[in-house]
Amino acid sequence: MIRLFLEVGRLKRLPRMGWLLRGVSNPESVADHSFRVAFITLLLADELRRKGVNIDVEKALKIALLHDLGESKITDLPLDAQRYIDKKKAEKKAVMDLLLEVEDRGLEYFKLFEEYEEESSLEGRLVKFADKLEMVLQAYEYEKAGFRSLEEFWSALEYLKKSEFYKYFQEIIDEIEKLKKS
Repeated sequence: MIRLFLEVGRLKRLPRMGWLLRGVSNPESVADHSFRVAFITLLLADELRRKGVNIDVEKALKIALLHDLGESKITDLPLDAQRYIDKKKAEKKAVMDLLLEVEDRGLEYFKLFEEYEEESSLEGRLVKFADKLEMVLQAYEYEKAGFRSLEEFWSALEYLKKSEFYKYFQEIIDEIEKLKKS
């Protein structure tokens, strides 16, 4: 497991490339992003459960922690690069290789990662929602700090509005839209 711990530690030093390519100096790391996605997932999953939705909060948190694991091997590929490289395939292979290190639970964790990628479970879809929500919040923070040309990141609002979770979190999305306009 120590090799995996060290490999995951690379995410702390790996900048989110999309921000860097759009002129954000010293952007968040993949680990920074993943932490806030996990935190958002925790709060949203607990809120869904409170509203009567049958969701496995622990499973959602596991997925949130695993969702960017492959980037420790393939880096954070920006959208421009993804036109030339099959990021999903590469990330899946990287996650598989990394999780081979976890004897008893590697396959379980890999299947959770796939649930995120394929949005095949309620929990996987919630983490995808949290991932997009985090990106929009980060765009807002960078714009408040004076960075521009981040409109492509705001397009995730459309994903959030079309999501099955929108009816539960419409107030949050509406508030973010107000922030964008301010």
